[in-house]
Amino acid sequence: MALRSVNLNINGQLTSVEADDNMPLVYALREELGLKGTRLGCGQSQCGACHVMLDGVSVPSCDTPLWAAENKAVVTIEGLGQPDALHALQQAFIDEQAAQCGYCVSGILVSAAALLAKCPQPSEAQVREALDVHLCRCGAHNRMVRAVLKAAAAGVQA
Repeated sequence: MALRSVNLNINGQLTSVEADDNMPLVYALREELGLKGTRLGCGQSQCGACHVMLDGVSVPSCDTPLWAAENKAVVTIEGLGQPDALHALQQAFIDEQAAQCGYCVSGILVSAAALLAKCPQPSEAQVREALDVHLCRCGAHNRMVRAVLKAAAAGVQA
């Protein structure tokens, strides 16, 4: 395994990691950069917990190799808001009590932000389609959809 310096733009900050080109992005985020908000769920691009935005598109970071993220804009949950200045989607999720255990929520919020950036006033069907790749065993999907629609109605653009 040959290591090299991989240049990344994470949440607007330029950085680099010494890693194999094929390392999954989720491992670089969590282990190399200490960004623990992106969760590793199934590791097979089936659950949605690890989604991040890559140049504005929601992608599973568990099967996105570092080489595919090099010199592209990567946004993680940490890039959406801060504890003292929540992103409007995060506040809407709190208001609608849309997060229960919270494991899947970081990926869902990132996908919702990508949707609102592309389609600021989505229909309920569009929200459901965008979130369809995300598994939530808590059964909070309806509240999540309401939260995204609430943020959209408030004019949020991610």
